Amino acid sequence: MPLTYAAEGCLRVGQPAPDFTATAVVDQEFKTIKLSDYRGKYVILFFYPLDFTFVCPTEITAFSDRHAEFKAINTEILGVSVDSEFSHLAWIQSDRKTGGVGDLNYPLVSDIKKEVSAAYNVLDPEAGVALRGLFIIDKQGIIQHATINNLSFGRSVEETLRTLKAIQYVQAHPDEVCPAGWQPGDKTMTPDPVKSKVYFASV
Repeated sequence: MPLTYAAEGCLRVGQPAPDFTATAVVDQEFKTIKLSDYRGKYVILFFYPLDFTFVCPTEITAFSDRHAEFKAINTEILGVSVDSEFSHLAWIQSDRKTGGVGDLNYPLVSDIKKEVSAAYNVLDPEAGVALRGLFIIDKQGIIQHATINNLSFGRSVEETLRTLKAIQYVQAHPDEVCPAGWQPGDKTMTPDPVKSKVYFASV
């Protein structure tokens, strides 16, 4: 199935997330998944370079360990790399103490043809792997957040969760915006030259 591109060579926040069909490892079984199957849920779609490497397992296990927090707010996590599903399975079947990831609470997607990484503009053509791209996709399949790290440093699950909650809040409260570092329960702001002064006066 061909990938659906938001725009040729261009992918931005506010555009539809490119759909894809791929083989993933789910509960140590091979399954075919489609991004569009998750419509109606939020999706954390993150790319990482390779299985059996160094920074990658720290990210993958961190997301798995906090999967229940994402699930509780109607969110699924999908990890993607250019490895085969067989490599994913072998890595999952390897113990964390030896550099494996062990059983995971979300699918690892095989992008062995590198089509998904290319569609999301995270493929490093020289290295032949994906950069550490992370996309938060809303219930309608629209990209609401995107970050791309270089290969040498990992991402924060805590910040991903905070950003997701902020996205969900402003979508549920369209007349409000979230200031820097906002956490659930913090004050929000009305995006109006006069009404916003209520917020600024309180901080």
